[in-house]
Amino acid sequence: MRTPRHDEKGSTVTASPRLRTGIATVCLSGMLDDKLDAAAAAGFDGVEIFENDLIVSNLSPEEIRRRCADLGLTIDLYQPFRDYEALPGALHRDALRRACHKLELMRRLGADTLLVCSTLSPHAIDDDDLAAEHLHTLAERAAGHGMRIAYEALAWGRHVNTWEHAWDIVQRADHPALGLCLDSFHVLSKNPAPTGIADIAAGKLFFLQLADAPVLDMDVLQWSRHHRLFPGQGAFDLPGFVKQVLAAGYTGPLSLEVFNDVFRQSDPRPAAADAMRSLLALRESLTVQPDHMASAVPPASPPLRGFSFAEVTVDDESGPQLTAALTALGFTHIGQHCTKPVQLWQQDSSNVLLNWAPSHPSTSNNAKIAAVAVESDVPQDSAHRAQALLAPRLHRRRDHAEADLNAVAAPDGTHIFFCGSGPGTDWRTDFTPTGQAADRTLLRHIDHIALAQPFDRFTESTLFYSALLGLDPLDEIEYAAPFGLVHSRTVADSSGRVRIALHGAVLRRGDWAPTVRDPEHIAFSTDALFSVARALRDRGAPVLAITDNYYDDLDARFALAPDLLSQMRDLNVLYDRDEHGELFHLYTEILGSQMFFEVLQRVNGYNGYGAANAPVRMAAHRQAREQQAGSDRLR
Repeated sequence: MRTPRHDEKGSTVTASPRLRTGIATVCLSGMLDDKLDAAAAAGFDGVEIFENDLIVSNLSPEEIRRRCADLGLTIDLYQPFRDYEALPGALHRDALRRACHKLELMRRLGADTLLVCSTLSPHAIDDDDLAAEHLHTLAERAAGHGMRIAYEALAWGRHVNTWEHAWDIVQRADHPALGLCLDSFHVLSKNPAPTGIADIAAGKLFFLQLADAPVLDMDVLQWSRHHRLFPGQGAFDLPGFVKQVLAAGYTGPLSLEVFNDVFRQSDPRPAAADAMRSLLALRESLTVQPDHMASAVPPASPPLRGFSFAEVTVDDESGPQLTAALTALGFTHIGQHCTKPVQLWQQDSSNVLLNWAPSHPSTSNNAKIAAVAVESDVPQDSAHRAQALLAPRLHRRRDHAEADLNAVAAPDGTHIFFCGSGPGTDWRTDFTPTGQAADRTLLRHIDHIALAQPFDRFTESTLFYSALLGLDPLDEIEYAAPFGLVHSRTVADSSGRVRIALHGAVLRRGDWAPTVRDPEHIAFSTDALFSVARALRDRGAPVLAITDNYYDDLDARFALAPDLLSQMRDLNVLYDRDEHGELFHLYTEILGSQMFFEVLQRVNGYNGYGAANAPVRMAAHRQAREQQAGSDRLR
């Protein structure tokens, strides 16, 4: 029970109820009952029923009403009603007849608010007074049913395409059952920094629809219909927008309306969970939390000190390749798990676990990053945050003496561990020492981990890692690789201790494309890249060979000192530069099915990841695999 608040005179102030959450059924894939089940499972309070979903459903409006009630969902909005206002004569009479049918449908459905979009009709008259008169008439009919009309300006509306214009018409109509619907896409696509929303009269802002989007230079209708995203996955300033809406006194639901080709073809349950996670993260991003939102904010992310370890699954074929590469890189096998076939390889503060699994004909030569562990100041708080943000908790089998590590599953199946150094959370105690001392320290720590993401989970994964771990999403980039377009986005903390680079190809078809479909890698930091490169060459490590053409191009672009360029060419070292500093890095060949390592040196604050070199690396990996395949055929 909440403690009553008091004003300056000591009078009791009634606290506002918690802002409810909602989602439009158009956001999700499937039939209407699939969508309702998914919304309820994700914890939404209510739904917007999209008209097409109802039309194709075999459930009657009464059955939909009962289904929502059984699931604990309210029906907050019925939408959309199009092409109503400012039509002449008989066209308006037909539109009003249609509207009355929808009001009767809503009575059966149990919905009390109808969304009316600004007209697109070529017959509509550009007359605000006529539009206001027509909306007043509809509001009067709605009021007779105990219902309301929420008027929304479409960004591509024929005559009304801004929220300010819609608000002016609502005020002209002057009916208590007529108010405004604000859709963040329609507002922010026209003006990314709107003002004046907080001045909307209290009680006249009937409904709020939220959507994010990437910045795209394209027709706004196509942008809206295909590229909307859940909050936090795009570039809109949704926290600033929502703050203005709340300042206007809005107390309705925070409801999502996202048109996205990928989401509408995805399993609705994880999509709905992703949607709810986006709202929880949005609430957290509001620097001033109204009382009616505070209870829904997840616990803050404790500071992270870096990566505790990266775990790679290997088998009898890929395992020897990984152990040889780690040995060449200067790692030492210092520990063996007390109950599992897991090896601990260490160098300085870099830890790699090799989890050995039996080989199977269908998955031979398997090598994949299976888990990422971060060191948290308070692992339990990190775990509680993850659960509050709907991350699936992993229940692990462990011996009573083993560390009780909290773990959750990422959208791509990668396990995320939250580790510490206190009793019960120090994972190192699970390993029996091998007696080998780690004495070479050319590599310092794990700089970043690069994970391949399915195209349809890319934005979900970005939000998942950034929200759960308190990381900042950096700019998304695209580059043309030899076998298609690749999306890449990194999430990182401000200190650079935890960096996760996500990448994914849009489409892969056929067997002619890369034999390594989703390469992943672990990047290690060093202060002496050229010393590492020479050591790797001397040990016969599988360093990836880079073409001479690349170094000729470097010479043209950067005019590097001839001696430096010669060393880089000889040692297969790649180079990049940004406004802060320089990057020197190299890669190994593919190890097993899809793994490789990177060693890098950041100079003078370089903060990137050498994205310009990614196509070079991908082509070089293809060439190396082809040469290896040719050698195998000759044996």
